[in-house]
Parts: sequence; structure tokens; C-alpha cells
Amino acid sequence: QVQLVESGGGLVQAGGSLRLSCAASGRTFSSYAMGWFRQAPGKEREYVSSITRSGINLYYSESVKGRFTISRDNAKNTVYLQMNSLKPEDTAVYYCAANRGGPTGRPVDYDYWGQGTQVTVSS
Repeated sequence: QVQLVESGGGLVQAGGSLRLSCAASGRTFSSYAMGWFRQAPGKEREYVSSITRSGINLYYSESVKGRFTISRDNAKNTVYLQMNSLKPEDTAVYYCAANRGGPTGRPVDYDYWGQGTQVTVSS
């Protein structure tokens, strides 16, 4: 069992930055690929970024590539999402998720989810 807790969301102006963190419980964090997803009101959950167990391979959706950076610290059981040049369309609840398999972009592949953290970008 893995419990995930996101933090770092908030209200920011367009062009600003936020850093999300996702802290995982348990001693098996490094056994999981990790992903970030987001969901805006009235929309389906959307893939944002993912990272392999080692942290070497990183993946991004086209909508955030070049602006967001995913990373992880296996010693701290934490995965991060650095978000720069934020846009109003980035407004959503952001979720981290753990996958025993690979760092896919499909929510259905992930085994554990956090409760989400709200990110609001004002224009």
C-alpha cells in the first residue's frame, strides 16, 4: 500500500511559477513509476508528466513540455513538479499517482492516487 500526499498548490498570476510536491509513505517508493495528472472542472483527468523509477527518463504532455519539470528524490520518497510560465489553462486540481508498471500516460494504469492539490492561474 502506498499513500500519496500532494502539496504546493495555490493561486498564481499568469507567467508565475509553482512547485508541487508529492510525498509517499512506505519503503517501496523507488519501486514505482510516478505520474502527475490534472483535472479541470467539467473535463476528464489529463496526463501531465511521468518519471521512471530511477528518475532518469522523463515524459511530458505537449501542453506542458518546456514549461514543467518532473523530478524525484527516492531518498525522500518524494516526486516534484516544477511549473514555470504558468497559463490560465493550467488551472486544475493536480494529482500524483504511483504505477507498479511503467510511466504511462493513462490514468487507468496507476495503482495509487493522492487527494489532489488545487492550482489556479489568474490572467
